[in-house]
Amino acid sequence: METYSVSRLRAQFPSLSAGGALFDGPGGTQTPEPVARAVRDALVAPVSQRGTHNRYSRGADGIVNAARSAMGDFLNVAPEAVVFGRSATQLTFDFARAIGDLLEPGDEIVVSRLDHDANVAPWLDVAADRGVTIRWVDFDRRTGDLDAEDVARVITSRTRLVALTAASNLFGTCPDIPAISELVHEAGALFYVDAVAYAAHHLVDLEEMGADFVVCSAYKFCGPHLGVLGSRRQTLERLQPRKLRPSTDNVPERFELGTLPYELLAGTTATIDFLADLAPTEGTRRDRLARSYEALHRHESELFEVLLTGLLEIPAVKRVGSPAVGTPTVLFTIDGVPVDEACRLLGDRGIAVGGGLFYAHEAGAWADLGEGGIRAGLAPYTTSDDVRRLLDAVRELADR
Repeated sequence: METYSVSRLRAQFPSLSAGGALFDGPGGTQTPEPVARAVRDALVAPVSQRGTHNRYSRGADGIVNAARSAMGDFLNVAPEAVVFGRSATQLTFDFARAIGDLLEPGDEIVVSRLDHDANVAPWLDVAADRGVTIRWVDFDRRTGDLDAEDVARVITSRTRLVALTAASNLFGTCPDIPAISELVHEAGALFYVDAVAYAAHHLVDLEEMGADFVVCSAYKFCGPHLGVLGSRRQTLERLQPRKLRPSTDNVPERFELGTLPYELLAGTTATIDFLADLAPTEGTRRDRLARSYEALHRHESELFEVLLTGLLEIPAVKRVGSPAVGTPTVLFTIDGVPVDEACRLLGDRGIAVGGGLFYAHEAGAWADLGEGGIRAGLAPYTTSDDVRRLLDAVRELADR
């Protein structure tokens, strides 16, 4: 069995030859050669509209089926419970509308102030349209933690759906999703989990989470720009989306409006196979994904400890939030250096970080974060040298 080799991994990313130290993974990762090649190959392959009447239509069908199988393995759902969309945001708006059609005035939707607005705004829109009440889950302003007890306080007998992130894209906070799922289902409600920031660092398991829906974005874990939702067939069959009249009513196709981007689906299949090979081993694809993610977690945990310790040793650096359980993502500020300026100065040194609130609209307001912070997150290709470069550059800015 081969162990995790970051040098072997980095050799598959052409963009890394540019020499940057990339900590902007929470906003989107780089693309490895096998994924780019799969996209290219699908674009020039004999592919047309889906069907079985000729090799061109069978080619399209094969791409779609392979992608459903790959994402089914990734999310631990059946292939027929995988839905593709332009983005996680688009999918959540679409599913919020379909779920909203089942709701009545006086029903309640629970959302959290920790979430990216993509898992808040769609539910606010549905509530306004359907006369549904919104109930808010607050989080600890100091640490960024959100506990099961916080959710329990707002669930009532009228709760019909709870929408919550599996990992904050701002603080990195990872709530106890399985424990929260028990509370949600005891109330007879549906549980919609945003795993966009989670899936880059932890292998998603819809059954273990206890989620009814889980949504993610392939470009956050080295794939193409595509949104994916996983559920259960019987859950999807309860929902009737708004669609074209002649389009199929079959699940999951009835949720996929228009022609799918076959080339991006081919790239998504290649992405899952790439992730399953982070630490090459034997077994089913799901087994290989699990072992690869275990190796990835060890790699990122070791680097993140060095990064976090180094940042906290710099007197001018203040960490924003300190979740008990989180992804390898840190939000911080540098005394005397505005966030936007810090990001630009780091960028001038070849170091990519993000700055601001990153669409965590409610979180920023609740924690009174103003302009937000500098966000540095790890990716599968991050090295100890990258961490050293970031720490050296932050010290330099702090000492100006």
